Amino acid sequence: MSVMTMAYHVPVLTQQVLEGLQVRVGGSYIDCTVGEGGHSKAILEAISPDGQLLGIDLDPQALESAEEHLHSYRDSTILVNDNFRNIGRIARDQRYYSVDGILFDLGLSSLQLEGEERGFSFRADDPLDMRFDPGQEVTAWEVVNQYSQGELTRIIGAYGEERKANRIAKEILENRPIDTSLHLAQVITRASRGPWGRIHPATRTFQAIRIEVNRELESLELALSQAVSLLERGGRLAVISYHSLEDRLVKGFFRQESRETKSIRLINKKIISPSREEVRTNHRSRSARMRVAERI
Repeated sequence: MSVMTMAYHVPVLTQQVLEGLQVRVGGSYIDCTVGEGGHSKAILEAISPDGQLLGIDLDPQALESAEEHLHSYRDSTILVNDNFRNIGRIARDQRYYSVDGILFDLGLSSLQLEGEERGFSFRADDPLDMRFDPGQEVTAWEVVNQYSQGELTRIIGAYGEERKANRIAKEILENRPIDTSLHLAQVITRASRGPWGRIHPATRTFQAIRIEVNRELESLELALSQAVSLLERGGRLAVISYHSLEDRLVKGFFRQESRETKSIRLINKKIISPSREEVRTNHRSRSARMRVAERI
């Protein structure tokens, strides 16, 4: 399926992002997870005609879609295929030395969830991949089929916060080789047993494997400290996360920077969540939580 025929991803908390970043006409901004360009387009509309936006994404397919959706703003936009863990170098290379706002939206896009042969969804019979960067060597297949039971238990427990991690890891080993996302989901479901809660029993394990494959938490930690140094005084940093591991990391970083180094101040002490109306119209927004800080 081509990028052209995929459903467009609906960005979450769009108005809250614009308000949180205090997006202004003529400003310069960095979208570290440009995806299909939803938030970037909203920012570009608000900063036109003289503003500039740098968009970063590790997924080349997402950037291809973003380029299409942002075509009318091409003179104001630079798109870079890279990992946001390298945001300092990327910004310097593109001469974005000091910016008014930086956004991280850590959710998966529709292209990743619904795209063929990506392996992110446990509802599709796709090869076990889960890479944001298709040039990366390690895939979910290696994690599922080559990690020891102890290693699987560790990542499923730590990154998925899954209480049945050891049981699931044992079931995975007993059913190797596992070649598709649907087969993996069936194995996890059997291991989980008991009644389902409000989420599919494979959700946490898939999350854990994806985080391990892409080294997501490590990348986020590296990127946040670099992002603060790129902000103008009064510039703002907004992070949208979707699970407690990411949110705790962001919350801890913001607290440390505000209390110890005193480089930022917190704009919202409580998380910013989508409205009931947004959750009703965009079900994927239900777990979104945003935190905002300002450079001082």
